[in-house]
Amino acid sequence: MLKNRYPRAVALAAAALLLAPGLAVADDLDGASTAWIITSTALVLFMTLPGLALFYGGLVRSKNVLSVLMQCFGICCLASIFWVFVGYSLAFSEGNALVGGLSNAMLANVSESSLSGGLPESVFLMFQMTFAIITPALVIGGFAERTRFSAVMLFSAGWLLLVYAPVTHWVWGGGWLQQLGLLDFAGGTVVHITAGVAALVSALVIGPRRGFPTTAMPPHNMTMTVTGAGMLWVGWFGFNAGSALAANGDAGMAMLVTHISAATAALVWMGLEWVRFGKPSMLGIVTGMVAGLGTITPASGFVGPMGAMVIGFCAGILCFYATMTVKRVWKIDDSLDVFPVHGVGGILGTLAAGIFASSELGLFSGQGLAEGRTIASQLGVQAIGVLATGAYTAVVTFALLKLVDIVSGLRVTPEEVSQGLDISLHNESGYDIH
Repeated sequence: MLKNRYPRAVALAAAALLLAPGLAVADDLDGASTAWIITSTALVLFMTLPGLALFYGGLVRSKNVLSVLMQCFGICCLASIFWVFVGYSLAFSEGNALVGGLSNAMLANVSESSLSGGLPESVFLMFQMTFAIITPALVIGGFAERTRFSAVMLFSAGWLLLVYAPVTHWVWGGGWLQQLGLLDFAGGTVVHITAGVAALVSALVIGPRRGFPTTAMPPHNMTMTVTGAGMLWVGWFGFNAGSALAANGDAGMAMLVTHISAATAALVWMGLEWVRFGKPSMLGIVTGMVAGLGTITPASGFVGPMGAMVIGFCAGILCFYATMTVKRVWKIDDSLDVFPVHGVGGILGTLAAGIFASSELGLFSGQGLAEGRTIASQLGVQAIGVLATGAYTAVVTFALLKLVDIVSGLRVTPEEVSQGLDISLHNESGYDIH
């Protein structure tokens, strides 16, 4: 359209760019995709700050709201620095099947002109950094309101390097699961299974909050939680559609199926709650939305709209009952339902990708499996990815928690719990009430 309306202006501008010194662009740099991934990077960071921080902050009691906001903010800063020093290199540098090498430690080979595919490498590594930020931040929902801030920071640093970076290499950095053909478009294994399993293990090791499960601990500010939930929904378009690493049809379809799954799961969760408890709740519909978003994440680049609707429908049901089971049957105090929403959703979505990616399902078909793959064989690969990621995360998380407990202690004291973590750990209060 621009060329038809302004042909002479376009020609003059192109000539000026070619003749101007220092403005030549490498032939393989994709400017449109670069612009989209820069935008996606901002969206994914927006998911953590302020999205996840507000979502989690509203769910805890008022005396602990700043402690959650502080943990999200602190993890964002800490993960960013660790990613620069060694995390990016361990995840994406050439190494072996299990972990990347150290050739890019401290970003030694990253310059303004270095490329990763059609993107500036600086843009690619920054986009991946935002994933490294939000994943350990998700984990804190499993032990909210009872953990020392020093322990959170030590654990998050170690977990980023020992769990997140190696699993990222397995799946996206040329590691063994990528070589096996695992389908994980935007982080079902890398983000949601690792975070969900780590949250469950943390809840078991650290133990429940005082009064759980007999004392009611309702969210103190649902307005804050809903605000954060809306930010997560918007930011997730960068998370999933950005994972195409290009401005193309894959990104567009990933955005569409992400929205469909989230909307479907939210309605299903709301309906189940309405039938079971007599009234639909705001907490229920936003939790269903997050379940739908987490579940579609690994499949988002491989499935079509109707497949996404089925995935969202199943996510609403399975994650709803998983939440009931973890708290009421297993009596595990996963404070903010990280495992039943993200862990179970990540498992479901990773397996579903192996089914709905197939091009042989009619209206429910996706983009097609690799040549020679059947749904059964792809499901086998997906199951291996789920089991390996879950088991590795559980073992390393358990060991890391025990080490952190020796170094700094995990739990706050009963007195600090009574006073509230905002005052006892940070000498501040979330609300100045006179």
